[in-house]
Amino acid sequence: MTEVDAAGRLRAALDATDSSARVQAAMTAGTHPHPTYVPVLVAQCRFEPEFLVREMLTWALTRHDAEQVTDLLLPELGSRGAQVRSQALHTLSKIGGPRVWAAITRELLTDPDDQVARVAWRTAVRTAPETAKPELARVLATQLARGERETQRSLSEALAALGEHAERVVARAVAAGGPYVRTHAAITTRLLHDPELTFDEAVAAVEAEQQR
Repeated sequence: MTEVDAAGRLRAALDATDSSARVQAAMTAGTHPHPTYVPVLVAQCRFEPEFLVREMLTWALTRHDAEQVTDLLLPELGSRGAQVRSQALHTLSKIGGPRVWAAITRELLTDPDDQVARVAWRTAVRTAPETAKPELARVLATQLARGERETQRSLSEALAALGEHAERVVARAVAAGGPYVRTHAAITTRLLHDPELTFDEAVAAVEAEQQR
């Protein structure tokens, strides 16, 4: 079977209406990686509706040459489609490296789509060099009180993962932010000081303190 035939067969398999068949196709592509599969897998990530299939697509891409995959995923970060941006970020977070960190712009960290922003925060925390973490913390702190509970959880966990690099900006938000920012910053402070605490436990502690 030629390379063209192999890529075509993968494309046809990923067109299956049955999501389990698409999972199997992605699994096979990852188990037997080939350079011609990479653009097919990346293309499927753009519109794949099922979460489990997207996860398998990411796994399959991580089984291929990291440089080739990164080359094709980086342009996806500028797409107008939120799923395209978030899935590319998710896969790049598994690959890591200086090129991935360099691609995490302020625009992505403050993306208007909450899902994209959450993945950008996780990816940035995983890939940022030590020297970049103070500035990353400052940018993340501008997002305090953003969105619903899951978005706030993601941001708090990202800031907590930055440790001492985030302490000053979070403390500043507690002291000088608006009421919602102060509350979210107080919750984040709890996580910074007690890594064993869950977000829900931190929320409960802050709410109890505010009711006194």
